[in-house]
Amino acid sequence: MLQDNLILEHYGLNELNFDTIKSYRDRFAEVKPAHPWNALETKEFLYKVGAWGKVRDTHKEGVTLAGLLLFSEERIITEVLPQYFLEYRESKGNEEWTERFTSQDGTWSGNIFDFYFHIHEIVRNSEPQPSIASSLTEVLINMLIHADYNGEGGVILEKQPSHYVFSNPGLLLVPTDSVFSNTVSQLRNPNIVKLFSLLGLCERSGSGLKKVKQNWSLHHYKTPAIDQDVSMHRTVVMLSLSTQERQVSSSEKDTYNTSIDDSGNNFKDVEKYQNTPENDVEIDSYNKNEYSYNKELIEELKSYNNDVNSFNKEDNYYNNESKSYNNDVNYYNNNHNSYNNEQGENSSNLVNVENIDTKLWDIAALAREKKRLSPNQMEHIILELCKEKPLMLKEFAYLLERTPDGVRNNYLTKLLRKGQLQLKYPNQPNHPKQAYLFNKKDIER
Repeated sequence: MLQDNLILEHYGLNELNFDTIKSYRDRFAEVKPAHPWNALETKEFLYKVGAWGKVRDTHKEGVTLAGLLLFSEERIITEVLPQYFLEYRESKGNEEWTERFTSQDGTWSGNIFDFYFHIHEIVRNSEPQPSIASSLTEVLINMLIHADYNGEGGVILEKQPSHYVFSNPGLLLVPTDSVFSNTVSQLRNPNIVKLFSLLGLCERSGSGLKKVKQNWSLHHYKTPAIDQDVSMHRTVVMLSLSTQERQVSSSEKDTYNTSIDDSGNNFKDVEKYQNTPENDVEIDSYNKNEYSYNKELIEELKSYNNDVNSFNKEDNYYNNESKSYNNDVNYYNNNHNSYNNEQGENSSNLVNVENIDTKLWDIAALAREKKRLSPNQMEHIILELCKEKPLMLKEFAYLLERTPDGVRNNYLTKLLRKGQLQLKYPNQPNHPKQAYLFNKKDIER
């Protein structure tokens, strides 16, 4: 794999798109108005940001591979990276694309910097909620900075009515099950990361996708799915957009909308579940619609893979995504449907999401990501949750994405019997606000 700091000695300033460079420098000056680099000449500025390199031994210099990818044009980029390809496509659920553009169009530069901002505008205009748009561009920037541009198939973003699919060449450099909780950044393209981070578009904290998952959860969307196609050396991320959201009152919507700050990343309040007869009916309706949505999503994913196979035969750009992807989504949906159905049958399972803070959500992350955990692992997670605060059965079910009966019968009852947990109302087992507490005396013993 070519390193993005590789100096291309025979590629000079003439191989770069100066409109793109101007756009980058304008944004840099906007973010860092007092920065001394704003006064530098073009070549020196590019050297500072990592887009230009100098070979010390020979005194030769030239564009770096990162600089070529961000600031050159498609025809020149493919001289160095023959497999390089970018695409955005959008449909309304049928076989025809309602919107599509690629790096080979010839109507724009075809570099990854202009590609990012072109899609950024599309997402901002099509997704009215700033937090959703912010999450989508977060996944987009992750795809662009971690892609293996020497790999086959290209970088592709597809928008469907019910979901977004992000696909790029190159496998993850961290374990798949730690992507949404990882705090250590593993970089395939450090210079590209630097070029985007100087504009405040990404960080090296490794927390970008973790924030996306938390945001998706707060909107009650399905957990983002990641698939690794080892044979094709590709990574696929799917973000589901449920079109059947829980109905809430006008006052609740106002409260929820005002809870999103200007950056779209922070939430002060979350929609409240109220245990009222009216909301019981709404939740039941929501779960029925959610079950229908899951079936539609599976069919759309099958259709998506069929479209990809057809696309491969015609253009030879985009290889087949992992066949196991639909199986994983099927497994998740079946499990989640079981949980939703139980919620619909029992109104006591309605959760006040305000009680679920980020720390609790993070502690239970492994249980949500892996549907099959050993009893010891699950018990450990439950005990760690109870160390933070007393929790009700419905809250356990929500955090762990398991059925309430399953959590109670398989784990809570056992932990009570072992004395590691205790009831908040031990003399009233059926108390409406019954909760499970961590037994500190068990540690003392």
